[in-house]
Order: sequence, then structure tokens, then C-alpha cells
Amino acid sequence: MGKNRLETLFDGVLAIIITIMVLEMHIPTGHNIEALWPLAPVVFSYVMSFIYLGIYWNNHHHMLYVCDKVTGSILWANLHLLFWLSLIPFTTAWMGESQFSAQPVALYGFVLLMTSFAYWMLQHRIIVSQGEQSRLKYAVGKDWKGRLSMVFYLAGTLLSFVSQWLALAIYIAIAILWLIPDQRIERSLEHEAN
Repeated sequence: MGKNRLETLFDGVLAIIITIMVLEMHIPTGHNIEALWPLAPVVFSYVMSFIYLGIYWNNHHHMLYVCDKVTGSILWANLHLLFWLSLIPFTTAWMGESQFSAQPVALYGFVLLMTSFAYWMLQHRIIVSQGEQSRLKYAVGKDWKGRLSMVFYLAGTLLSFVSQWLALAIYIAIAILWLIPDQRIERSLEHEAN
């Protein structure tokens, strides 16, 4: 099976997720700039989640670029990833509306952890389907970024009960780590071309 349908589904679901997130943001009741201040946690949550969705969209695109074929297990792994991504609007809204209370921040971290795990599973299924000569396997190597991210998401989730701000700082740091598209895949393709 080709990968075009998989990419189209992923793009469509992500577009819907982003639409749901923006619809959760309510218009302020006042008519001056001060009326926006109470919405700052909601806007911050939205921006952080939008960046995360952008990171997943970008890296998913890069990962599928080196995928030669799509198997049934890859389809299920992709749906697993989409499931966890689809929970981001709910946790984003709850975190923003609660002004970063401990339990919403912890749930947000847990969803990020599971999303990261689902992405790793999809990556693993692609590598298995390609065999020992997998371009993706060569590109990601030991995948320290993916493993480190999961450890930090878990730490952030647990730390949210001690300090929500520390947990949020961890989530932001991980986003910064992944903000630049996965250069490992691009470098692998450049090396392959030479």
C-alpha cells in the first residue's frame, strides 16, 4: 500500500484538531486590551499545543518521506498516534481554563508522554517493515531525542504535583528540542544522495 492515504489522513485529522483548539478560545467580554489578560493562560496553552502539533506534523512528514511501504501495523500505529494527538485539544483547554492547576498540567504531560510513545511505536513499525537496510533506522540511530523526551515527559507529569511551572518549563524545553525538523532524516537523505 502507498503512503499517500496515510499522509492525507494525518493531515486532515491534524487540521481538525487545530480547528477544535482554536474554537475553544472564547472572545473576551471587554472592549479594551485589558480584557485579554484573563485569557493569557488559554492563549499560552493554545500556542504551546499548536507548536507541538506542528512539530508532530513536520516530523511525521519527514518520517513518511523515507518510508517505502505501508503495512497494516503501520496503519494501526499511525491511528494510535492520532488518538493521542486528538486528546490535545481537551487537555489544552482544561489546562488553560484551570490556569495551570496541577491535575490538568499532569494530564497534559501524560498525553504528551503517550503521544511521544505512539510516535516512537510508529517509527519502530516503519523500521521493522523496511528491514535491516531501513533508511529511517539509519537516520534515527539510537533515537536519544525520542527516549529522552519520554523520560522528561514522565518527569514533567510527576513534577506537576510539586510545581506546575517546572512541569511547564520541561514541556517547553522538549518542544524547543524538537522545534527544528528532524535533521537526522535530512542528513541521511543527503548522505544517500552522495
